[in-house]
Amino acid sequence: MGKTAMVRARVEPELKDHAESVFRRLGLNATQAITIFYKQVELRGGLPFDVVVPTATTQRAFEASEAGRDLVVCEDADDMFRKLGI
Repeated sequence: MGKTAMVRARVEPELKDHAESVFRRLGLNATQAITIFYKQVELRGGLPFDVVVPTATTQRAFEASEAGRDLVVCEDADDMFRKLGI
């Protein structure tokens, strides 16, 4: 069957640019990425990832990180593991 249906959506330009940058690194264009998403929805009978409401603790962490508070900056993976005690 030929591709004749069109999907239109409005998204924030920055989100679109960032997502399409990831697609390019994966060797995909937006149409291919959307097709993969739709196919996974079809195969799974739902979204191909969990969608949940963040807990109050998670929401506070999101807000703090967006404000630049309580961040731990690591030089590299080894530094991160040291700081995590791993």
